[in-house]
Amino acid sequence: MRQGEVAPTRSWIGNPQGGVTAPDPLILPDPARRFAATAARLQALSDGHPMADWLRFMAGLARAQHDAVATLAPLAGPDADLVRQAVEARLPPLAADGHRRDPLWRESFTVLLDSSDNGCFGGAIPAEARTVMQSLRTRGTAAVEMLADDFLSGGVAPADMGAALYVVAALQVYFTCLAGQLSAADLRLLLERGLCPSCGSLPVSGVVTASGPTPGTRYLHCSLCSTAWNHVRAVCITCGKSGAVSLMGIEGDSGAVKAEACGDCHSYAKMLYQPQDMQVDPVADDLATLGLDVLVAEAGWSRHAPNPLLLVG
Repeated sequence: MRQGEVAPTRSWIGNPQGGVTAPDPLILPDPARRFAATAARLQALSDGHPMADWLRFMAGLARAQHDAVATLAPLAGPDADLVRQAVEARLPPLAADGHRRDPLWRESFTVLLDSSDNGCFGGAIPAEARTVMQSLRTRGTAAVEMLADDFLSGGVAPADMGAALYVVAALQVYFTCLAGQLSAADLRLLLERGLCPSCGSLPVSGVVTASGPTPGTRYLHCSLCSTAWNHVRAVCITCGKSGAVSLMGIEGDSGAVKAEACGDCHSYAKMLYQPQDMQVDPVADDLATLGLDVLVAEAGWSRHAPNPLLLVG
């Protein structure tokens, strides 16, 4: 996909209700559409935005991720027996901190590093970004794998933050492609409902649906593998309490993005509302509303989990 092309809308959710009364407990990602939709949304949100250049850069990165999906077509799906054993133990079958990565994931990493030359970013790329991309091309395989391990274990060194952005983006492609090969019927929600049932990662944001027999269903969206899973509303996704949950937003905006804050644990998470805007995207709208994060943080709340592209970008 390139700038100007139209991506499918609501591609992460589709019809969560699946034509029945009860919402599906989880929705597995479609790798062929996931990153294209994010890129299109970022491009649209950049128009007139105070951080327009940065959002357009992130749209280019998402387009590069979309291109990288094709490199993982030969990727073998997760072993069925291992998936079954993990699910029976109420563990995520693609546990990010214990999964043995297929070396093929580095093919997507290479595509991202070459994206500065294939038109994904459209206009000029910041000099700093080009410098980081060039330095990553000189890193050996062991160093790249170590950087991936550091991110998945939550231990990226400050000096590696910029470089880790491209490793994280490649890992998102890899885990999204793996999750797309799972069967939703074989999976179960985890006992810890705030964690992804596919890979065990934290959500980047939640989306409240507007369509289907049960509109108003909330799905949390995984920050790593793009799986979406149902989570009851008006309950804090951090501590599980409901007595002191409130919504915070920016006065005068569309109301499509709000911070759901918990007075018990003093954490918050971004929630996106399709009734206000059917085009909301879990990643793009989170990146485009950093002003809300600043205001909520200044009021004394801590974010439930960072967007990994912000953590290292």
